[in-house]
Amino acid sequence: MSLKAGIVGLPNVGKSTLFNAITKKNILVANYPFATIEPNVGIVTVPDERLTKLEEIYIPEELKPATFEFVDIAGIVKGASLGEGLGNKFLSHIREVDAIVEVVRCFDDKEITHVDGSVDPIRDVEVINLELALADLEIINNRIDKIKKKAETTKEKETVLEYNALTKAKEALEKDIPLRLVDFTKDEMFAIKGFNFLTLKPHIYLANISENEIKLENYYVKKLKEYAKGENSKVIVVSAKIESELAELEDSDKEEMLNELGIEKSGLDKLIEESYNLLGLKTYFTCGPKEVKAWTYKDGMNAKECAGIIHSDFEKGFIKAEVISYN
Repeated sequence: MSLKAGIVGLPNVGKSTLFNAITKKNILVANYPFATIEPNVGIVTVPDERLTKLEEIYIPEELKPATFEFVDIAGIVKGASLGEGLGNKFLSHIREVDAIVEVVRCFDDKEITHVDGSVDPIRDVEVINLELALADLEIINNRIDKIKKKAETTKEKETVLEYNALTKAKEALEKDIPLRLVDFTKDEMFAIKGFNFLTLKPHIYLANISENEIKLENYYVKKLKEYAKGENSKVIVVSAKIESELAELEDSDKEEMLNELGIEKSGLDKLIEESYNLLGLKTYFTCGPKEVKAWTYKDGMNAKECAGIIHSDFEKGFIKAEVISYN
């Protein structure tokens, strides 16, 4: 099951630096807008202490952890929905991801320019969120115009349902309510699923702070957390500079550095875990002398459906499964 989160934000907020640290890939990092044009993709392993324990028990020839895909999408600017910057090209890349990680600058540094000339995390997230909403509204309006007449005259349930769901979505966005906060029915969700609406995707804010404030909650972070609370989103605090240094270290040295900083987990480990949880993903394991492997499944799937993740024939011919609780 391949799922991915898109890393978005204004230019020069630390997106590419954080992406490098997450994936240990050396992509271009530059102090000017649009250093990233085409999206960069990185596959990371999901931290899981259970897998480590199972490896100790089975001593397998091969260990295969669960993986998660991150996509570094070029910086969005005000007016992107109208084609500003690299405009709709960026927005189309975001539509392909399952969740959105929005990097927000929460530090002062005269050496690093800000596209708007000053640091203001709330202004920044509102710029991004407005562009996502406007992009969704454009699709909604176009579709409503196309099916309105038919919806008002037909007895075709699917068309009427789609029209009503889109009208509900339009009304929410016009009130600055992202679609992920709208109480759609199961049928309504099915009707609009194919549009891949940006504001319907699960959302995390990643507050990028200076290395000197890693244990503090500065003014910018507090403001961002207040904002996120209002839309039931999470904020994860990281320092791109520290994460870059950690990414270059061996595990033992990394643990030592975290201890020196007084941090239990790196910000990026928290991000990977939270992204995994945000999408309602869980893990089961198959174990043996040849291989211990983590398999990703959606919360709520039954044993038969989980068997199908390994191979479709296992689901078709499923009789029963022997399940052992980790605890």
